[in-house]
Amino acid sequence: MFPPDFNTAAFLRDYWQKKPLLIRGGGAAWRNPLDPDDLAGLAGEDGVEARIVTRTKKTWKLEHGPFKPSRFAKPGKKPWTLLVQAVDHAVPEVAALIEPFRFVPNWRIDDVMVSYATDGGGVGPHFDQYDVFLIQGLGRRRWQVGGRCDATTALLPHDDLRLLAEFTPTDEWVLEPGDMLYVPPGIAHDGVAVGDDCMTYSIGFRAPSRAELVSNWCDHLLDGLGDDDRYADPGLGLQGNPGEIAPDAIARLHAMITETLLDREAFARWFGGYTSAPKNDVDWSSDAPIEPGALREALAGGTALRRNPASRFAFIREGDDVVLFVDGQSFECDGEIAILAERLAATDRLVLDAAAINSDAAIKLISTLVKQGSFGLDLKD
Repeated sequence: MFPPDFNTAAFLRDYWQKKPLLIRGGGAAWRNPLDPDDLAGLAGEDGVEARIVTRTKKTWKLEHGPFKPSRFAKPGKKPWTLLVQAVDHAVPEVAALIEPFRFVPNWRIDDVMVSYATDGGGVGPHFDQYDVFLIQGLGRRRWQVGGRCDATTALLPHDDLRLLAEFTPTDEWVLEPGDMLYVPPGIAHDGVAVGDDCMTYSIGFRAPSRAELVSNWCDHLLDGLGDDDRYADPGLGLQGNPGEIAPDAIARLHAMITETLLDREAFARWFGGYTSAPKNDVDWSSDAPIEPGALREALAGGTALRRNPASRFAFIREGDDVVLFVDGQSFECDGEIAILAERLAATDRLVLDAAAINSDAAIKLISTLVKQGSFGLDLKD
């Protein structure tokens, strides 16, 4: 996908979260991983986030899925775009697009949104709060990028879409299949299909807001606080004015808050579970999980572990040990199991060595991950 001379270190230094970059890519080597009809089929499934944006002369119309096949049989003459979120969770070939972007930490990677547009279709000039790589999969799309936006940037009045009231492009490119455009957060951009059958794959990156972190971290802390943990002042002395909240009282009250909020180790453990939690409220656990003995036999025969494309893996270090987080669950790992945990978090497909296969602790961990649906057995050669 990236050209052979693409320098990831230079990209991170010069472009990441700084400025857009056009990357001419695959050409004849590019293979579009998803048929438009299959994308339309996904848009009709319950639990799949799908939208259609239709462009009219005066405004933009937004519809939410799921969509019946008849919606695409007679789509109308106005330019329209179908957008389907998290397609990588359902289509392994789309999930494979993420692999070249592993130079960014896994916890920052969100999902792959896929769009299909007719001639002139798009979602209008806008800006995102996250980094995105826009990969042209099929057909052609004209991209324009503009200046940096923020919370004060004027938007068009619309109940559902955050479109720019004014957009002045500074650069413009037409992307062919295999080409991609990197757009940092806050940069205005607009993509319009040039011809029919235009498909774009958007690899987005997670960027939690300060408000999101504070809110969810505090909610987590509140769940663990008891009502008997109260302010106390056993050394209370006389003060000149009973109406004053004295400085030492403020200091004690403030310490009650900050001592809890500033527990870095507790925050790290919470964030590992928080950021690895499934995007959607789903249960992937197996009704008939494979027994540890059968699992060991399969792995000893060379069968690989294949990660569920929708699963999230991450870990943090605590001295020589690690805490592995998988789909919101945490696992304490030390010694050789810590090394295994790092390997599990780094790759989508893994063939275990003899030491891991013969380790009861390793088989126990893997059995748990297989049972909860985070890993499966890859029976392919």
